[in-house]
Amino acid sequence: MPDKPRDDSAPDTAPAQRPAPPDGERIAKVMARAGLCSRRDAEAWIEAGRVAVNGSVITSPALDVTRKDRITVDGEPLPAAERTRLFLYHKPVGLVTTSFDPEGRPTIFDSLPEDLPRLISIGRLDISTEGLLLLTNDGGLARQLELPATGWLRRYRVRAHGAVDQRALDALKNGLEVDGIQYGPIEATLDRSQGANVWITIGIREGKNREVRNVLDTLGLQVNRLIRVSYGPFQLGELLDGDIEEVRTRVLREQLGERLAEEAGCDFSGPITPRAPSEEERRERAARGARGTPGPRGDTRSQRGTRDRDDRRPTGRER
Repeated sequence: MPDKPRDDSAPDTAPAQRPAPPDGERIAKVMARAGLCSRRDAEAWIEAGRVAVNGSVITSPALDVTRKDRITVDGEPLPAAERTRLFLYHKPVGLVTTSFDPEGRPTIFDSLPEDLPRLISIGRLDISTEGLLLLTNDGGLARQLELPATGWLRRYRVRAHGAVDQRALDALKNGLEVDGIQYGPIEATLDRSQGANVWITIGIREGKNREVRNVLDTLGLQVNRLIRVSYGPFQLGELLDGDIEEVRTRVLREQLGERLAEEAGCDFSGPITPRAPSEEERRERAARGARGTPGPRGDTRSQRGTRDRDDRRPTGRER
């Protein structure tokens, strides 16, 4: 990760937070824009009584607020909103994609540097899946990129036990139903056989829970390694597992395009605020204990870097 992301589009002056329109915005949307959580999580927090507006606890997200309103979450003021930022993270096997795991398993957020902004994940990768995970400080952007209607292609490299031919994989282009769940068209290419395993490149646009594993299971294939190598135009590239890299503001704006950025409500002119972890976050980290980020087989980063390059062969830019 670079020592410090280049601020290539910062204005000379910037407001401390984004102004709300005169008639206000839904409170869950404002919370998501602040990067504290997704809009869905914000609604759940409100219903749980964790959010107050002007000193009064609210329990319904059906409330519009303006910049004059004072919003607190668990008694703490809502963080000032930064500009929209996006990070590419190489999630290792063994971490769960959540901010808190009731089973006490290590999470992706345990392993991130402490000086990063509050981040939320765009979609999820399950504990046994590795590869590219997009992280952002903007809940509106996270929601927009998760929507099936956005249609960004998520591409995976898959190693599976069993045998299959290209004709069977081509049939997935029509979509299929598995255990009552309908999956959309799937792009699948047989790359090579390796002993009792096959390597397949798969492209999907919906990303339903365990979609790749469930679909390949219908072909008699048991997935034993799953690596996401791209999400829309963003590539895993040469990131080693556990590494994180920020997408520059100019590149992010170009890759999103004007329409998508507007629909997500992105702000590319706000400030980037240096951040130290709060006392609450420090206590949470201490309580969880120091956790490393071991590689998929407990090997070293240098060994993994050499071994994994062929397994996650780069693909072209795509949406």
